[in-house]
Amino acid sequence: MPALPLDEAGKYVAGAYVVFFALLLIYVAIMAARLARIDRELAELAELAEKRPERHPDGADAGAHGEARGVAERNVFEAGAEQPSGGVPRG
Repeated sequence: MPALPLDEAGKYVAGAYVVFFALLLIYVAIMAARLARIDRELAELAELAEKRPERHPDGADAGAHGEARGVAERNVFEAGAEQPSGGVPRG
């Protein structure tokens, strides 16, 4: 014999489904709110990153001086790549 007659148990089963569905909706709402907050923060960080001036490892700002320096460093590197096959740098 079941603990509750089947005609009375239906109310409790329906109630359990309603509670489960309500908890599921609350969980989805919390996750959506967190996702929206993370999306806003990520957009704000991307905006800050775009506004921030480019910095070189030595701390110099990328401006006319920084760009000229980058070109000069690139030319030195390219010249260094054309060393003799011995691999020993000159002078």
